[in-house]
Amino acid sequence: MRPLRYSINITLDGCCDHRAILPDEELHRHHTENIAQADALLFGRVTYEMMEAAFRPPARTGARPDWMEPFARKIDAAKKYVVSSTLGRADWNAELVRGDLGKAVQQLKRAPGKGLFVGGVKLPMALAELGLIDEYEFVVHPTLAGQGPTLFAGLSKHVDLKLVSLLELGSGAVAMRYEPRR
Repeated sequence: MRPLRYSINITLDGCCDHRAILPDEELHRHHTENIAQADALLFGRVTYEMMEAAFRPPARTGARPDWMEPFARKIDAAKKYVVSSTLGRADWNAELVRGDLGKAVQQLKRAPGKGLFVGGVKLPMALAELGLIDEYEFVVHPTLAGQGPTLFAGLSKHVDLKLVSLLELGSGAVAMRYEPRR
């Protein structure tokens, strides 16, 4: 069974709004390596549309630094599954996932391959509720946002995690990977 991995950038005060975090080359290289460990990406509608707007070609000339290009190419080429009941279609190498989320994700996990990668806020909350996430990565940035969306607010049960790796980035951000204690 291929694992479902989740990764998100957050501030020290728990904000996960991408506008609160300054991207840099090392951070994008790290996330490019994460995506390379997956056969497909799993997004909710909001994350899918945000990624599509930022990384689907053709990008505006000079819209992003050259060091973002490996990440952009990797995410553009990746197979994507989009969980949405409102999106009419997804055509960026994507397939819509509808119906019972647990059954659909279990089926994706049973397919052969090296892994699935999920990002975002709302979809990972639902997946955590269902116990379907095999690895959590929190990239904690040395910033206080003071506002914005936070992770797992309203989670109905505790998810006990064990630290499996820690990576300090040059910016002072720390990438911490955890697995659920089963």
